[in-house]
This record gives sequence, C-alpha cells and structure tokens, in this order.
Amino acid sequence: MLKRLLAVCTLLFASLTWAAVDANKASEAELVQVKGIGPVLAGHIVEARKAGNFKSWDDFITRVKGVGKANADKFSQGGLTVDGKPYKKQEAELAKAGKKESSK
Repeated sequence: MLKRLLAVCTLLFASLTWAAVDANKASEAELVQVKGIGPVLAGHIVEARKAGNFKSWDDFITRVKGVGKANADKFSQGGLTVDGKPYKKQEAELAKAGKKESSK
C-alpha cells in the first residue's frame, strides 16, 4: 500500500515537472510517465538495466524486449532518453545503411 501511495505521489509530481526521463536512471514509476510505456515495459527496462547501463539507443532496443525503432522514436518524443540523448531516427537509419554497405 505504501509503495502504491509513493508511486502515485511520484507520478503526480513528475506530471507537474516536464523533464527528460533517462532509461539508465529512472525508476519504474518515472518510466511509466513516458507516453507508451506501461508498467510491464517499465519492468522490462529496469530488469535489462541490471546487466549494466544502456550504452546507446541501439543497445536499448536490442536488450529491452518489446522495443523496436518505431517505439524508440515514440518514447523519445515522449521524453525518454538513453544516456541523456534522444533517439534520432534518421541517424540510426544512416548508421544501419552504412553498416550494410561496408559489409558488402
């Protein structure tokens, strides 16, 4: 009961202050504040983070079950960052294209 009350208070406070939520530092309650992230996905993020901080958005997408590039873009627009950086869809696609060309 106390955890729920604390979570509700945290959610209310977080909704009053708009700030970026870093996937490497945020609690489950803070992660749930990002549009599109529910309690289950927040749990997956915290669980994956136990193996170490996320180094990049690609690392985040690879390690967190249920997150793809489209979701990463949506979460980033909702205020989620990885290592303090927003997801840059164009940069990720260019990097991927560069890797494909260099492997040929």
